[in-house]
Amino acid sequence: MRRAGVLIALLALAGCGGGSSGPRNAQGAGAQVVASPLQVANGPAQAADPGARPLPLRLSATADRVSVAFKRPPRSGLLFDLDTGEVLWRRLPDRALPIASLTKMMTALIVVDRAPPDAKVRVTKEALAYKGSAVGVLPKGKRVKLETMLNGLLLPSGNDAAIALAQRTSGTVAGFVARMNERAGDLGLACTRFSSPDGFEDAGNHSCAIDLAEMARAVLDKPRLARIVRRRRAVLPFPIKGGRLYLFNNNPLLRAGYPGTIGIKTGYTDAAGRCLVAAARRNGRRLGVVLLHSPDPGRQATQLLNRGFAAQA
Repeated sequence: MRRAGVLIALLALAGCGGGSSGPRNAQGAGAQVVASPLQVANGPAQAADPGARPLPLRLSATADRVSVAFKRPPRSGLLFDLDTGEVLWRRLPDRALPIASLTKMMTALIVVDRAPPDAKVRVTKEALAYKGSAVGVLPKGKRVKLETMLNGLLLPSGNDAAIALAQRTSGTVAGFVARMNERAGDLGLACTRFSSPDGFEDAGNHSCAIDLAEMARAVLDKPRLARIVRRRRAVLPFPIKGGRLYLFNNNPLLRAGYPGTIGIKTGYTDAAGRCLVAAARRNGRRLGVVLLHSPDPGRQATQLLNRGFAAQA
């Protein structure tokens, strides 16, 4: 499969307002601002060692093409073209913040790279000791199709599925987390650090809008994952009474029927607030939006995408 390339970003962040007040992360520290992987002068970004398809986010000093004045803005955000890397709107895009279940984008990337679709995943006692959101009906000791678990990971954001998949892929959760951080380094994600496969615990688990944009493109570049994240619902074979598992996507754009929505992931904890990474396709263009600690991610993403598609018409 194609490997998502190293994220390229410029550091000139004109137009970024001050962050609104919000919860501090679980480590007791305020938000961090972390330098991007490469510091480049204004102009076309160039990678020192690009991958197969780099996402050259161009955070130039010129004004963004999209302007939206939110009464209560997200703590960080980004609107960008998934194919060209053009940034249309930004707010403190390299500000490192807790990301909650957006973590599961990287979990899914590791799983599809290391486990085939026909693999089986055993439901362990550790997986059933989850906290937070879950698939919720995983039968202890049973083996479940890996693709079913991936749907459970990405649609209802199952923390139980995240733990089971981590153990199936790397043997232990700790080993899997180490691989997640290795992959973040491979992708050049300078402000990203993982401490779990599910993101439930905020301590030591953070990223920024720039890095999340790269992860989003990497997820959409994987056909197995792209098929899952665009689903509003899924009905799958499952070893429980009735033989079927019914899953529903938490993505507010999919739930509201926003035209062209193609994914991808939501997240929430007290420290991270309401988070969303979403993407939509219209007239041959794909736009992505990242919102961290947003008061209304569905509404704000809709406004940004509408303005973005209008600006590119």
